[in-house]
Amino acid sequence: MSTGSDVHFSSLDRVLWPEAGFTKGNMLDYYAHVAGALLPHLRGRPCTLHRFPDGLQGAHFFQTRCPPGAPEWVHTQRMWVFSSGKEVDAPVVDDARTLLWAANLSTVEFHPYLGCADDLARPTAAVFDLDPGPPAGLVDAARVALRVRDLVEDLGLDAYAKTSGAAGVHVYVPANTPVTYDDTKRFARAVAALLHKQTPELVVDKMTRSLRAGKVFVDWSQNDGGKSTIAPYSLRAAPLPTVSTPVQWDELSAAVDANDPAALLFGPGEVIQRLGDSADLFARVLTERQRLPAL
Repeated sequence: MSTGSDVHFSSLDRVLWPEAGFTKGNMLDYYAHVAGALLPHLRGRPCTLHRFPDGLQGAHFFQTRCPPGAPEWVHTQRMWVFSSGKEVDAPVVDDARTLLWAANLSTVEFHPYLGCADDLARPTAAVFDLDPGPPAGLVDAARVALRVRDLVEDLGLDAYAKTSGAAGVHVYVPANTPVTYDDTKRFARAVAALLHKQTPELVVDKMTRSLRAGKVFVDWSQNDGGKSTIAPYSLRAAPLPTVSTPVQWDELSAAVDANDPAALLFGPGEVIQRLGDSADLFARVLTERQRLPAL
């Protein structure tokens, strides 16, 4: 099957999510529907592809190096920001045909980097990855996300939230100004440390995994030139097809008040409906200019 744009699809009936009967064709259809909202968050950025050639129950791998045999119209970016010193040419998902080409390779998840291809050394936002350690869960991550929002608002900054598509929540503080990864990492680490100081029973800001049980780890280390984060509107490799979904702050508050994690889990159809009802809730992350304070 061809899109008429040099993209040829194959194995559309292959079931990627066995528990849901969700096929590769279903996944391609989803990405075609949300391309208008997803692509601005991928365009111009190197990206890591999380591929599942045999479905969610088979072998999988993260691929930053552009797959061999990529069409000539797939743009790439030489990545030189890895701490290991390695350099690879990463794919840049600039348009719908590149998005669908990558999805046809059984790319379930798209993980863009925080820097753009024209300036890899400058992140466009500071990111808080709120990762609950069982028995803490999604509602606990939402509770901490609201506290991150309150802290950065006290600093005169706007923040935006999305679900991770799994148990966590991501909070982005847009910059889009001349900052470095040292700046964004220092800022995120200071906020994480303050959250831990205020509520040590709920928040941990240290990497040590043994400290995370029953708490939410505020992962400030994602603010690094060599790390990528799941894109808004990307599917996730969960037992059921869920989506990393931008949410409004009052949605997080309502889920916390009701102790209802299901209110923050969204499938492909729900996300398509949400986009039909309103614009991309994460759009301002790409455009809002803010100066991060030195903390």
